[in-house]
Amino acid sequence: MPELVTIGAGLAIIGAGGAGIGIGIATSKAVEAIARQPEAESKIMKLLIIGAALAETTAIYGLVIALLILFVK
Repeated sequence: MPELVTIGAGLAIIGAGGAGIGIGIATSKAVEAIARQPEAESKIMKLLIIGAALAETTAIYGLVIALLILFVK
């Protein structure tokens, strides 16, 4: 049974990888957009930071779930 708990915690933290990939893609697209329209940099950066924060919350939720699975009985 303890093996299944560690597998469950590992599966719960997969969201962190997805969040990292999503933030990387969003950053690359923001850099492309700024290169095309430098005058819109402030708007693009504002939206990028909001989007990155929302994506990062999914990784934090995954971490919390993994910790709960491991340590709460």
